[in-house]
Parts: sequence; structure tokens; C-alpha cells
Amino acid sequence: MINFPIIPLCFLVLVQCTSSTAGLFLEEKISRLEKNYMKIKEDLESKIVTLETKVIRLEEKVEQQQVLISDLIRSVKDQQHPSTKSLSVKVYVNQEWKANAILRSCREIHESDSLLDSGNYWIDPDGQGIGDDAINVYCNMTIGSTSLPHDSETKMDVGQCSEPGCYSRKINYYASDRQISALMELSHECSQSIRYDCQNAPLTLDGVAIAWWNDVNGHKRNFSTWLTHCDSDLHTHTHGIIHTKSELPVKRLNFGGTSNGSGQHTLGRLECTGKAKLKQMPGSCEDLFRLGHNLDGLYSVMGNTTVESVYCDFSKLPNEQGFQKWIGFNDIKSSPVYFYVQRNSVFTRLSTPIPFSRALVNIGNAMNLTSGRFTAPRSGIYYFSFTGLADFPSSSSIGVYLKVDLYLNGRPIGSGRVEEANTVSQQWSPLIVQSTLNMKMGDRVWLQIVDKSSEEVTLFDNAERYTHFTGWMLQEDIGSL
Repeated sequence: MINFPIIPLCFLVLVQCTSSTAGLFLEEKISRLEKNYMKIKEDLESKIVTLETKVIRLEEKVEQQQVLISDLIRSVKDQQHPSTKSLSVKVYVNQEWKANAILRSCREIHESDSLLDSGNYWIDPDGQGIGDDAINVYCNMTIGSTSLPHDSETKMDVGQCSEPGCYSRKINYYASDRQISALMELSHECSQSIRYDCQNAPLTLDGVAIAWWNDVNGHKRNFSTWLTHCDSDLHTHTHGIIHTKSELPVKRLNFGGTSNGSGQHTLGRLECTGKAKLKQMPGSCEDLFRLGHNLDGLYSVMGNTTVESVYCDFSKLPNEQGFQKWIGFNDIKSSPVYFYVQRNSVFTRLSTPIPFSRALVNIGNAMNLTSGRFTAPRSGIYYFSFTGLADFPSSSSIGVYLKVDLYLNGRPIGSGRVEEANTVSQQWSPLIVQSTLNMKMGDRVWLQIVDKSSEEVTLFDNAERYTHFTGWMLQEDIGSL
């Protein structure tokens, strides 16, 4: 019998298992620490941005105080030298205007005074006195453009890492999302540039993106073909500009593939120019917002054919719910309700909703052809009209008839009946049902043949289409909303 060294063998297995477990534990712990580090880093960057913004505002207040002190000194001197008083008053008024009248964009500032120099100015895109605090931007007074600063404008090194997006930087702007959105709403065009200085740092590998950027909604956007030539051994730079307003501003930059090379990114400021184009007359609260209105209330705007009234809540932005309400229509102008349907074949069944074969119009999609039922999408007053053709196929010396009822939620509320005596073979007679109903949202209306003199009597139809059913909403019950 062979004796194996059991105890040493077990010890060796135990050591290996322990080492493997410890290795997995360390990897998990390192991964957790990396995630915590990234979160702490982003939080600190965000706090730095907030503090820098506060410093800018404090510096501006100090500057305003110095202006007021200077004006006060001038006022005292004016009392001693009356001949200069009028000039002093003018200077003081101008300084008061500069301190208190904060306009919404650099373009508006330029339009108010074309002699102003380019530089940093305070603007309030969502309206002075409402919404978020004013923001400090750079105004190019030559073209009236607004440049919004952020914390990633200088050239920044990506470092060395190989995995896709292993370097990721969140972009912090010196303005709230609301103010950025308002500025872009006011502007005709907005853009942002990206420059990447690189060497042996491919942006794609085998069709897979190694680098990308995230738009304002967090969606991943590839650099595509407008950043190229980074896989070269030579030091080079590539440059591109984003013009699509719905994607701006850039919220995050992600790079990778630099383990054997290098990369440095430079992100330009968000720059907005021009004034959003309007119709000849404002047709919505959004148009009024772009014209500079910021007081909540009722306004008259140009509708499709007539002037209509709207309520504008300028404490909200155009893309926020409740920004605009149509007065007297409650937005049903954009979603009216009416239909006109027909049959193209004979119908004979009793106590069954009459179906239809085609809809010439069905605005609001409230009429179901297959079931023959109309469902009220909103509460209000509705009008319905039905016409059909009764077919009495054989001659009769006694009375023959056909009766069709209009039903509301399973209850008959109107009838149409046609009756003939001494008929001839294939005699046709028209049948009509009309009604005006006060309906609640979800109420249903349909038609049924409820009685006829014999099985041979039918609701006749063919390709010439003799059966018609139409209806529309006359007035919505706004009080029920």
C-alpha cells in the first residue's frame, strides 16, 4: 500500500483556495473603490463649480458697490459744484440701469447699446425676477453672440488606459440646466467645438467606438468621421463642431485606447447666436417668450384662421408641461373629434351593433369600424346622424317595416322606423336617426336593428354605399376637467 502525504496536500489545497478567494475579494474591493473615487471626484468638481460661480457673483456685487460709492462721492462733489450735477445724475442713472436691468442674452444687450465692448456680462435667459439666478457669460459684441463657460475648457490629458471610455469626464457648466435651455430657446443657432490632440489613440477599433460624448439627455454620440487621424504614430490634432441644438450642450466626454499613445481634449464653450425666428405675428406662448414677455397672464395670439386667447405661465419654460393653455378650448383645437363612416354590404342581424367598412374621416380615432361603436374621448355635447336604406324584397299587401335604434351605453335613446303597405318587389325606403347627446368621457354610442317585419327585410347596401353614420363634438365640457 502507498502512503500519500495527506496533511501537506490538504494544506496546499487550502492555501490555493484561500488565495483565489482573497484575489476575488481584492478585485471586488478595488472595483468598489474606483466607483467611489469617481463619485467623490464628480461631487468635488460640482462643488468647485458652485463655489466659482459664487465667487464671480460676489466679485460682481463688490464692483457694483464700488460704482455706487463712486456715484455717491460724485453726488457730494456736485453739491459743491452745481455745474457738473446734470452729468453726475446721468452717470448714476446709467449705472442703476446696468445694475438692475438684466437682459436675457448678449444679443439683447448688443441691441440695447451697440457701443458696448465685448467682455463678461450678466444675463438672465429665463427672465429677470423669475426662475433661476442670473448667469455670467462672455459677450462678443461684434456679432452679439453668447458664450457659456464651463470647467473643462483647458486642454486636459486623458492619461493611459485601453478600454473603451475608460477615461470619462463630466462637464459642469456655470449655469443651471434651465438657464441653458432658455438661452437656446431664444437663440437662432447654438454650437460647441471639440478638439482632440492625439497619438496612437484610435477613436474606433474594428467598428467599435473607443471614444464618444454624451448629449444633453445623456445619449451616447459617436465622434463618427469628424474626429479622425488619431491612430497615427505622429502627434496630430483633430477638430469638430456640434451644431444640433437638440443635442447640446455636451454633458460628458469619454475616451480610451491610449495605452500605447496619448490624448488631450479641449471642449469649447457653448456659443449661441442670433434670435429665434418668429412668424409675422406671435402664434403661441413660446413666440411671446422669445419676444421677451415674462409676465404670466392671458394673451391674444394668431391661430390657424382667427385670433385666439391663451394663458401663458412664464414661470415654466416652453418645453415644460403647463407652459401654455388655450382658453375656451383647453387644447382641443389641436385634437378635434369628428367622423364619417359607411357600409358597402347588406346587414340583417338583430340586436347587434352595426359595423362599418370604411371611414372617410375619423379625426380623434374615437370611431371603431369593426365594433361599430363610438367612444367619447372627452366630456361634452356631441351630434350624431345616421341614414340607411330599408329593402323590402317581396311584394306585400300588409305592412312591412324596419326599425333602427341609437344606443348610449346599452340604452336606446333614439329610434328611426320606416313602414310601408302594399309594397312591390324590391322596394326601397330611406331611414333616418339623428340625436344630440351630452356625453361623459368613455361613454359609447352605436346603432342596432331592433325590429323588422320579416327575415327578408334588410338594411341594404352595395358598392354605391347607401349607409352613412357621422358625428362630431359640438362643445367640450371644460368644467369636468
